Amino acid sequence: MSAGINESTRVVVQGITGREGSFHTRQCILSGTNIVAGVSPGKGGEKFDGNIPVYNTVSQAVEEDRANTALVFVPAVYAGDAILESVFAGIKTVVCITEGIPFHAMLKVKRIANTFNTLLIGPNCPGIIVPGTGKLGIMPTQIFSKGHVGMISRSGTLLYEAADQVCRNGLGISTAVGIGGDPIIGSDFIYWLEQFEQDPNTHAIVMIGEIGGDMEERAASYAKAHISKPVFAFIAGRSAPEGKRMGHAGAIITGSAGTVTSKETAFEQANIMVIRNLALIGQTVSENLSLK
Repeated sequence: MSAGINESTRVVVQGITGREGSFHTRQCILSGTNIVAGVSPGKGGEKFDGNIPVYNTVSQAVEEDRANTALVFVPAVYAGDAILESVFAGIKTVVCITEGIPFHAMLKVKRIANTFNTLLIGPNCPGIIVPGTGKLGIMPTQIFSKGHVGMISRSGTLLYEAADQVCRNGLGISTAVGIGGDPIIGSDFIYWLEQFEQDPNTHAIVMIGEIGGDMEERAASYAKAHISKPVFAFIAGRSAPEGKRMGHAGAIITGSAGTVTSKETAFEQANIMVIRNLALIGQTVSENLSLK
């Protein structure tokens, strides 16, 4: 797949010396990710784990170590500026794990990232993983085995559950991405549907959506017109009361828009197989595919 992680990915971790950044940097390295540098303002010149250079700025990591991808573990109050620092330094893929970035800050960040043609995954997301190649984020690597099912999810924990089921049913994952649960995020379902359609290693797609907004309805319309591969979909939030925010900041129903019914109807009209029981995702995909 052209987007995400491949043999040319060179990662700089923003916030590498913090508690979360240091822990997950080590986990990413164990999964095979090529992390070439870290950034922690004021700690430039240090070495992370003895061999990864730490810089004060992202531009230094780009100049000295040819970093082209950023993984952001920066507190919410600074995370928007951290993303923009990478964008302005020429980074073309930014994965932001941080949650709680102010809404208005993300409006600015998304507009600028789009202007610079930077792929932004997140914020408030688990990241992206390509089993056997590496990961950018916090996914539990051990539940993802290599295969041909592409996965896109607004929820991190539901992504883990669905991926575990798919793998336990004898299939595997080509790429899995958590796009984030905030109202303003970078890449959406449509972007990744397009990527998976073009990816020869992905033979089927699983979408994990949830109540709130119209992202899933728009994705259904796109899939109907442009996706030839089989698509499966699950929508979380069936029992959520109207007007009640449930978990993610984007998971709120307003009127008749954003409901489970409206999203499932849109999927069915697009010939996407709707799975209504979370526990049956892996079984359903396995029974309807021959990818083993």
